[in-house]
Amino acid sequence: MKLINYLIIFSILVINVAFSKEKPPFKNILVLDKPKVYKEIIFQDRDGVQIDLNLINSDEIYILNFWATWCAPCKDEMPSLDKLQEKEGIFIFPINMEEKNMNNIDKFYKDLNINNLNVYFDNGLKLVKVFALRGVPTTIILNKNKEVIARISGSIDFLDQKFVAWLTSIK
Repeated sequence: MKLINYLIIFSILVINVAFSKEKPPFKNILVLDKPKVYKEIIFQDRDGVQIDLNLINSDEIYILNFWATWCAPCKDEMPSLDKLQEKEGIFIFPINMEEKNMNNIDKFYKDLNINNLNVYFDNGLKLVKVFALRGVPTTIILNKNKEVIARISGSIDFLDQKFVAWLTSIK
């Protein structure tokens, strides 16, 4: 009887794995089992205007990328993040985690030839607390319903074909 129970459980697990969603292409991407809703995802643009992600009326995948000018991995991934912004159906909010210094940020963007991304800020590091961030770069991916579905800890190549295919398969 125990053997039959084990076989049934094993079969269920195998079937679930075989029919599960496509797995993310990198080990540093954590996909949530169930999308998570946050009531407030609020940050500022470069002019200090408050942005509430939940009030944006658009049908896109959202990427919140938390970064800093002193962060070498952030510097490595930012050009691919900039190019990813050109893809339709994806909107990226690169959120700087430092004290607002537009001279440093403008130089950072200029040195890396960043042309497609705006600059945003987490005033008072409120989103750091909301998302329990532990370092930069950290990227939060939200589906079209603005539910958090995945988190990337560390840098990746946002133009990697496997990543782009996985990202665009998100509903």
